[in-house]
Amino acid sequence: MSNTFGSLFRITSFGESHGEGIGVVIDGCPPGIELDRAFIQSELDRRKPGQSRITTQRKEDDEFKLLSGHVDLVTTGTPLGFFVPNTNARSKDYSHLKDTFRPSHADFTYQTKYGIRDVRGGGRSSARETIARVIGGAVAKLVLAKVGVKIEGWVHQIHEIELDHTPEVISFDTDTQRAVGCPDEETAQQMYHRIDETRKAGNSVGGVIHCRATGVPAGWGEPIYHKLPAALASAMLSINAVKGFDIGSGFEGTKMYGSEHNDQFYHDGARVRTHTNHSGGVQGGISNGEAVQFRVAFKPTATIMQAQQSVDAQGNPVTVDGKGRHDPCVVPRAVPIVEGMAAMVLLDMWMLHQARQLF
Repeated sequence: MSNTFGSLFRITSFGESHGEGIGVVIDGCPPGIELDRAFIQSELDRRKPGQSRITTQRKEDDEFKLLSGHVDLVTTGTPLGFFVPNTNARSKDYSHLKDTFRPSHADFTYQTKYGIRDVRGGGRSSARETIARVIGGAVAKLVLAKVGVKIEGWVHQIHEIELDHTPEVISFDTDTQRAVGCPDEETAQQMYHRIDETRKAGNSVGGVIHCRATGVPAGWGEPIYHKLPAALASAMLSINAVKGFDIGSGFEGTKMYGSEHNDQFYHDGARVRTHTNHSGGVQGGISNGEAVQFRVAFKPTATIMQAQQSVDAQGNPVTVDGKGRHDPCVVPRAVPIVEGMAAMVLLDMWMLHQARQLF
């Protein structure tokens, strides 16, 4: 099983949803970076469960322990070790699923591949593993801030409720905006009610996260087989429940003529710019200096509080009844995960770019 992500900036995660906790080792972090504990914790707080009634009611503080790789919170260049203990695991919620394959979960595929699986919340297939991604992303953001890169994401769509514009400034000023992760109050209210109604019905919904990275200079990305959008797509599609990725105009670009879609160049007196950004900040797989913009699609949560038909390990038909504590929609809590994965990809690209700058 592969548990490592990245090339020069790498994370290796370990732990299970209902084990002792989730840990991550970060290798390749440059020395001399000040580790802002409050910032790292704030990123975990955005992801943690139990924030509102539209998320899972599993109560976890998700407070991290910093184990290694620093002196007085300044990185030394050696591996950084983090650990987040599980404090509210309830493995008994899954005991009835020992020999049952839940629809649209990893139960069947893990059992087929490994001959064994962790029934307790899915073990490594649980989204609780994303704690490691958020920590890695938080550290990557601290490094990227040194070169002026900012990454921000927001919920663009829940079910068929969609934000009708791309905000220039991202802020979450109300409780509803923060709970949903959408910066527009009216749209956030609609999204909140849709998720809450779905929760009460014992069902689930999916949605779309929009992410934007500003301050990325031209030149990041490795043609031909390690293009920036390819690396971003790989990172995003490795997140639990993600079913789609597009960058720039994405699939909407297929409805345009080339004369409409082409990003025409101009010089603003300081650098080469483009009048539009249908390319999403990349051309030929390399960043062009415009904002890197992409979207990530999440399916409805697989666990629902309704009876579903399935089979057991012997192939016998069974009825699966949803139990336990689950999100009716994973999208609001996934925003810092998307940002974190983007940060690690961009930091890796920057480090690869720096490695070839000999003169």
